[in-house]
Amino acid sequence: MRAVEFQEYGDPEVLRVVTAEIPEPGPGQVTIDAVYAGVNFADLKARAEGYRVASLPYRPGLEVSGRIRAVGHGVEGLRPGQEVAALVGGGAYAEVVVAGTATVFPLPEGLDLRTAATLPTVLPTAHALLHEVGRLRAGETVLVHGAAGGIGTVAGQLARAADAGAVYGVVSSAAKAEHALKHGYDEVFLAGTFADDVRRATSGRGVDLVLDPVGGDTLRRGLDTLAVFGRLVSFGNASGAEPWQVGQPELSAQGRSVGGFSVLALAQSAPEALRSLAERAFRTVTDGIVSLPVTAEFPLRDAAEAHRLMGGRTSTGKLLLRIAD
Repeated sequence: MRAVEFQEYGDPEVLRVVTAEIPEPGPGQVTIDAVYAGVNFADLKARAEGYRVASLPYRPGLEVSGRIRAVGHGVEGLRPGQEVAALVGGGAYAEVVVAGTATVFPLPEGLDLRTAATLPTVLPTAHALLHEVGRLRAGETVLVHGAAGGIGTVAGQLARAADAGAVYGVVSSAAKAEHALKHGYDEVFLAGTFADDVRRATSGRGVDLVLDPVGGDTLRRGLDTLAVFGRLVSFGNASGAEPWQVGQPELSAQGRSVGGFSVLALAQSAPEALRSLAERAFRTVTDGIVSLPVTAEFPLRDAAEAHRLMGGRTSTGKLLLRIAD
């Protein structure tokens, strides 16, 4: 089978198409004949920095859709030929992918494989940020960093569906602002001025909930935009800055709080909680509440081009690799 791997860290050029043996599923696993794989920022961090890479060579890819090829010992409720989406710890850039059954999701009726490949990381993450961790209530205001990306595109729609009082986004360019305004956002600010823009838009009150994948100075400024009893949920550190610690002095005076979320960590620590979360989140797609546009699609051999596009910070929506017809 074909797969994409890298043997050293670096620019997209380190990604290579290789020929590998077709894997067999172990106990509690299935193999999937992949049709699509999602491209995520975590894949870029793995290639460039070794994020979550245990050893080299390494095959990136966290989400896949396709049809079950074979099932391992003890697997129940899944069968060969069944259409599924799956969240995996790595290895989705391949024609055959191994997945643990706890994070394999049979597709509900009406959900096609192309759409399904966009969902395993993005949709549960956005749902958890707003509801399970952020505990958004009707009428509250939300600020979402990365509003034009995959998670941001979904978060804007979910916040609107939850009757948020106002949904604000933060992006890096005017072109991305145009995309975000089509997906649930009332106003969209540029990253350099968002704190002042929030104060203006809210007449100095601040927002009730901030969703931050950037970290560093952006997280600090985000805390300052919170209203009394506001919450900030951190779900990444795209800035690469040293993790910043926040404690009682920054939070107590106005009853603010900080939470965190990682869909990959939840898959390891509480897979049944992730399954329940994913089922709730997937229903928002089949019910027509959320749509996640695929803005670029590449054949597996062009994975490096997908990484260049995402790494250039000009992409919006979701990027996919097409592995099979």
